[in-house]
Order: sequence, then structure tokens, then C-alpha cells
Amino acid sequence: MSADGGDVSAERSTTHSPRLDDEMASEVEGLVRAGRSTHAEEFTDPEPSGEDEPGVDRSAGGALLGGTPEGVDPDTVRLRAELARWLDRADFPATGPELVEAARDHRAPDAVADELSRLPEGETYTRVGEVVRALGYETEAPPPA
Repeated sequence: MSADGGDVSAERSTTHSPRLDDEMASEVEGLVRAGRSTHAEEFTDPEPSGEDEPGVDRSAGGALLGGTPEGVDPDTVRLRAELARWLDRADFPATGPELVEAARDHRAPDAVADELSRLPEGETYTRVGEVVRALGYETEAPPPA
């Protein structure tokens, strides 16, 4: 059993031994639970972002700093991530109805299938970015000319 009561066997990697997985998990357990560094020696803490690098926000509930492309709102980023979560590369190229069917085959939530059902008829999409633009959301890259 894991610390949260879940089954550890479902969380094990296939590239490490169970002993190494447990060792690696224990190394970050304090950080995960406390949400801050738990190292006694300051030199073992990771370096903060540099002055010329975007900052990082650990808040799961807030917008991530540096994670939203310029000109795109966080809701669009979340929508794009949700679509990418339920559509595989193998699902493309496809039309709107084919993407709705693919999402349902992957057991996507109804909200995802409903969003995909708004796609215009007769268009073929080759990637998630095209789907997001066809749904009327701004993306960081302009549509191809």
C-alpha cells in the first residue's frame, strides 16, 4: 500500500526494480507531503529559476507561471490538454465525427465528446492544435495559410 492508501503495484515502473522504486519514492516523500524542501543541508536543494528564466508555480489550483503561451488563456491550455489526453496520435487524421467516436472509444468524459461534436462538418484534422482552432479558441501558432 502507498502512503495515500492506493495499491503500490499499480504505480511501479517497468524500468526499475521494486526496491529502487521504493528508494526513489522515499527520497521525494517529504517534498510531496510538505510542499516545500525538507533537506537539512541547503546545498541539496534544487536551484531556483534564473533571472532570465520563467518562474514556476507549484500551485495546482492556480495558473502556472511560464506555462501559458502569450496570447492564450489558461482555459484554452486546459482544453487542449484535455483533448490531447483523450485523443491519440493514431486517431489523426480524422473528421469531427471520427474524433467524437475516437474519444468515446477512449472513454473520454461526455464534456470532451460534446466539445468535439461542435467541430464543423467536412473538415479533416491532423493534430489537436487544428481541432482547438476549429473550435474557435486562440492558439499560440497562427493557423496555416
